[in-house]
Amino acid sequence: MSIFGTMKTAVSGMNAQANRLGTVGDNIANSNTTAYKKVTTAFSSFVLPSTDGVYNSGGVQTSVVNSISQQGALVSTSSTTDLAISGDGFFYVQDPTGAKYYTRNGSFSIQQTADNKSTLINSAGFTLLAAPDAAAAGDPGQYQPIIVEADKLTKVASSSATMNANFDSRLKTADNPEFTSTVSFYEGNYGEKGIYTITYKKTADATGTTGSTWTAEIKTDIDLKKPAYDPEVTAGSTVDTLTIEFDPSTNKIKTITNAAGTVSNDQKIGVGGIAATGENAIEFDMTKVTELASDSFSKIAANGSASSSLQDVRVDKDGTVYAVYANGTKKSLGVVGLATFASPDELEVSTGNVYSATSGSGNATFGIPQQAGVGTIVSGSLEASNVDLANELTEMIEAQRTYTANSKVFQTGADILDVLVNLKR
Repeated sequence: MSIFGTMKTAVSGMNAQANRLGTVGDNIANSNTTAYKKVTTAFSSFVLPSTDGVYNSGGVQTSVVNSISQQGALVSTSSTTDLAISGDGFFYVQDPTGAKYYTRNGSFSIQQTADNKSTLINSAGFTLLAAPDAAAAGDPGQYQPIIVEADKLTKVASSSATMNANFDSRLKTADNPEFTSTVSFYEGNYGEKGIYTITYKKTADATGTTGSTWTAEIKTDIDLKKPAYDPEVTAGSTVDTLTIEFDPSTNKIKTITNAAGTVSNDQKIGVGGIAATGENAIEFDMTKVTELASDSFSKIAANGSASSSLQDVRVDKDGTVYAVYANGTKKSLGVVGLATFASPDELEVSTGNVYSATSGSGNATFGIPQQAGVGTIVSGSLEASNVDLANELTEMIEAQRTYTANSKVFQTGADILDVLVNLKR
């Protein structure tokens, strides 16, 4: 065994402990970094070939081991845009240059971009990407930044209505039976609230296997602008007239015909538009309408809401992002899918607590949260780092002691070398 070999072995030991101390320092420095994953130093021996009676000291080698797959504790926050992942998965994000990465840092907030659009950006400056809907969540090519119209009033035009009604089968046309009902709606151009007044009149009695017939004339109390109507419908005018034919064998609607001549056999029909399209067209669902020997009534509820300001942005467990408005309505802004990897500990780590795929990690597979193999998104929470400070301080003491021991080996080798040099004096 050469003295120089011993000294080189001691140097490799000191370098290894210096590396170990470096990972400990990083872990302690990032112990409060959201979703930071600790790194550890793994040691392996480096052996040189020896001959009979002569031992050649080798040394030690180190490698860095990431603990990306180890879950950190979830900590509650007061912000609904703070997102944590419980289980497997990574958020898909991009930096200001458009480069794509993966991260578990969900400290997102609504921030304005350079092009004056508001979106969700985390504390490291990465923009959250989302698919337009659940069907596209498996295709990363469709992921885009979530656009939040924070300073814009948003309206939701009425597009559908559900009708619960009964037409008294005991009434005859000779009695000129007639009754009315109303339903509130919101028109599509300005979000103005209006009322449809519907007047029902019996036009034909049931005869044998032929059911009775009623008409429903629908009038509006506000102007309905183009392009949904051409020409526009003014307040007090008739929007549509429905002809309702009943089936005496089922006591339910057989067919509905509107003024445009469109016939519906599934008890749903577009009102104010041939196919329930256009900014003010509403599809009436009349599947609950009956013709029985009971007093006539009609109750109708339509969707939609008036113009309202943004109050909050929320993310459900399934990844759906909603804009919540002051009047209580919600609008879907997209679906946050999660990326999973076969070997997440093999991801390449970059500045900002983000990761890139490598040959060791495998390619990303995107899925909807809560599906098999994909974690759950927890809104109003953040994932803490998985660093144990007590363990890191212990590692620091061990590294210090071992470094000192290696330095003693080096010093002893140097002392022996001095003895050899002094033999010549």
